[in-house]
Amino acid sequence: MLATSSIRFGDHHEHPGSSLQAGVRSSGAAERPGGPTDSPKIRVASLFACYDNLQDQLQEARPLSEPSGNLAGDPFKGRRPTSHERMTGLPWDASYQKGPAPWDIGHPQPAIARLASEGALSGVVLDAGCGTGENALHIASLGFTVFGFDVAEIALAIARQKAADRGIAVEFAMADAFHLKQLGRVFQTVVDSGLFHTFEPDEQMRYAASLASVTERNAALYLLCFSDDGPDTGPHPIRQEDLRAAFHPGGGWNVVAIQPDRIHTRFHGDHGAPAWFATIKRI
Repeated sequence: MLATSSIRFGDHHEHPGSSLQAGVRSSGAAERPGGPTDSPKIRVASLFACYDNLQDQLQEARPLSEPSGNLAGDPFKGRRPTSHERMTGLPWDASYQKGPAPWDIGHPQPAIARLASEGALSGVVLDAGCGTGENALHIASLGFTVFGFDVAEIALAIARQKAADRGIAVEFAMADAFHLKQLGRVFQTVVDSGLFHTFEPDEQMRYAASLASVTERNAALYLLCFSDDGPDTGPHPIRQEDLRAAFHPGGGWNVVAIQPDRIHTRFHGDHGAPAWFATIKRI
């Protein structure tokens, strides 16, 4: 959530919270048989693709490798790159190098602010994929103990500076979403605003298992992600079936509710993009 600079793409102006996926499968839209290519969904996807292409020019893509003992010069710090990082050839950190990332809207996601105002949060809160910290800082300002993690060092540095500037106590740390047990912590509430939808199906399953390892029975997970319902969807829309497949009873989870909502980015205007807001309980 850098708020000090911006990047322009033609006539579009990009727009900090959590971690929305900026990746798309290609930088251009192939023409559909019998129809134009200039649909809202294609325009937004193209803008996200332009952002990734710009990041490709900011630094040389390094060869991706499996974790090794030598971390010198390794942008992934020994962890296995996510599917998005393998696709772009860049670590998530690259998204924050030249201004606000597409998901960095400069304030909490409205759905998360609403959740907090409704008194749904309890205990120690984990902000999964915290980015530059707007959601975590908002929740902490209400008196909660909050721990935010991300893999992007630049985003974490920005989040810590915001916390210092605002006088709000939040612990921000680098962590791998697939190995959260290494934190040695247990949380009563988890907030995921835009992390889940950055993963491929196999990663979604691993992520759910990782969250289960740091949550206690009856803990609550509140998950906001791009949905596949409606026009102008985000670049990686999620189906309700994807959420239920990842967070299933056999893995220690029960999906209580999935409701339509909106997720805000710098590309989707004042009303945001179609989203699912899932309430999931640890069993």
